[in-house]
Amino acid sequence: MKDLPSQRGARKVRAMVAEGEHERQDFKYSISDARKIARSISAFANHSGGRLLIGVKDNGTIAGVRNDEDIYVVELAAGRYCVPPVEVTFTAYSVDGTTRVIVADIPAAEPPGISVAEADGRLRAYYRVADENIAAPPLMTGAWRRRRAGTGSATVGNLHARVLAWCGDGAPADARTAALALHVTESAVADAIETLAAIGVLRFGHTAAGFILAPQKNLDE
Repeated sequence: MKDLPSQRGARKVRAMVAEGEHERQDFKYSISDARKIARSISAFANHSGGRLLIGVKDNGTIAGVRNDEDIYVVELAAGRYCVPPVEVTFTAYSVDGTTRVIVADIPAAEPPGISVAEADGRLRAYYRVADENIAAPPLMTGAWRRRRAGTGSATVGNLHARVLAWCGDGAPADARTAALALHVTESAVADAIETLAAIGVLRFGHTAAGFILAPQKNLDE
């Protein structure tokens, strides 16, 4: 683990803390629950990567790391509870000579699809939205599986075109809702949506109402 000197470390930490918690950053005063941290790792990895500032309270107070046990818990979360495992890197910053903040950097998964082995035995993937870790909807995880397996198809048929038209500027990321609107089976429309998302024609977004689907170009505008 790298350890940066006090003056440089203090500037770096304060600059990061000033950003607040957001889609690529989370504050952790201390870490004790490996599975809970695995959800954060999954959410960051499935989004665009991120970092945990260990030793910083939720209100931005730089309290410092109490012991290096926190690093072990993060490594346990990334290696045992994340599927597949995620390689997290750590950098220690000395803020004032006695106060240390450890930054755990989580890389973006490409393709995404990092899940968490939950206590009930199920695998559940998460996605980072603002400063929250949210369970990814089935259509999103299905598209990720297709990308990881290389089974997405670039062939767009009539149903795919209807799905794109239905999505318009944004539609609920829910196969049942789409099936009712398009008068097709839920499995058929789920297959079409997952294929379009896997090849990058459709993208997932998020609003106050939940996850949505929209054509790539509409979300990029």
